[in-house]
Amino acid sequence: MNIYLDNAATTPLRKEVIQTISKVMEDCYGNPSSVHAFGRTAKSNLETARKGIAKLLNAAPQEIIFTSGGTESDNMILHCAVKDLGVTTIISSRIEHHAVIHAMEALEANNGIKILYVNLSKDGSIDIEHLEALLQSDNSKKLVSLMHVNNEIGNILDLSTVGKLCHQNNALFHSDAVQGVGHFTFDLEKLPIDFLSAAAHKFHGPKGVGFSFVKRNSGLQPFIHGGSQERGLRAGTESVHNIVGMHKALELAYENYEEEKKQLMSLKSYFISEIKNVFPEVIFNGLSGVEEGSTFTLVNVALPISKEKGAMLDFHLDLKGISCSKGSACQSGSNTGSHVLNAIQDAPANEWPSLRFSFSIFNTKKEIDYLIHVFKEFVV
Repeated sequence: MNIYLDNAATTPLRKEVIQTISKVMEDCYGNPSSVHAFGRTAKSNLETARKGIAKLLNAAPQEIIFTSGGTESDNMILHCAVKDLGVTTIISSRIEHHAVIHAMEALEANNGIKILYVNLSKDGSIDIEHLEALLQSDNSKKLVSLMHVNNEIGNILDLSTVGKLCHQNNALFHSDAVQGVGHFTFDLEKLPIDFLSAAAHKFHGPKGVGFSFVKRNSGLQPFIHGGSQERGLRAGTESVHNIVGMHKALELAYENYEEEKKQLMSLKSYFISEIKNVFPEVIFNGLSGVEEGSTFTLVNVALPISKEKGAMLDFHLDLKGISCSKGSACQSGSNTGSHVLNAIQDAPANEWPSLRFSFSIFNTKKEIDYLIHVFKEFVV
């Protein structure tokens, strides 16, 4: 039996998305920048997808800039905020995705940008009072970059509260929403947010495509130079089939939103109750073990297993056909382990192996039952 429980890493494509992509690749192969009929057809498909995505998020079509995915979107926004908008201070957290952390480190090393890290509670929550203090610490031009849903521990950031605080203090606000778009609803017209990043493969779309939400009249200039694609902000021939596929995936995600959210919440709740039966002392990292403040798509657990057994756990699960992500302070092949868990874990959780199980609509209770059976066998 093969079970895929690593959907926070990437999701399988929906059949409808595969069919949509295949049809575009077969019938719509023109360059959208060409003026002939083939090019105009491709351009029409491209702009229909842009308008559709914008409508689903209540944004203006010109605010949706297509990219190769979340990493490029994050880099684009952080680098352009410094280059074009005069940002000299970036406020973030130590549990962001590496796309943000390493981009900030490069800006610090190469551009002299000041990086400030907001304090975290032991459950990984942002200290709002400390964020306010950092925003008011000096008069420098600031950008706050905080992710919407943490990809390892599932904590959800209150975008409205943080955005209002940023704007009250004349700071720009960017959120890496790669784990949120397609799983939560957004009203980007009303949200006090300037920039947002998303990736299609997190909501059953294709890899290699995503988008940046860039608030109108932002002042951003080209990030990749070349042609005039994407309002001049991101040169390069657009991947029309992937963009149309991304639109289809997002459309389906929100078309079935309430039903699928209920399904995943039930699955997560079932997993939590069953894993407690096997490991009564299990520790849920971050807020992943509770409904309030945590995404319904994942659970991150520290398991009370000896180091000897823990060293074999990943291999054993893989051997049994179970795919998940490891994330502990002592990962195999790494001296540093998960930077997210290192930032929040105390004993005994930091001495136990941690695993992230992330769910999709294609998972079932039967699969959870099999996983629990495998765990029971392992701990005997």
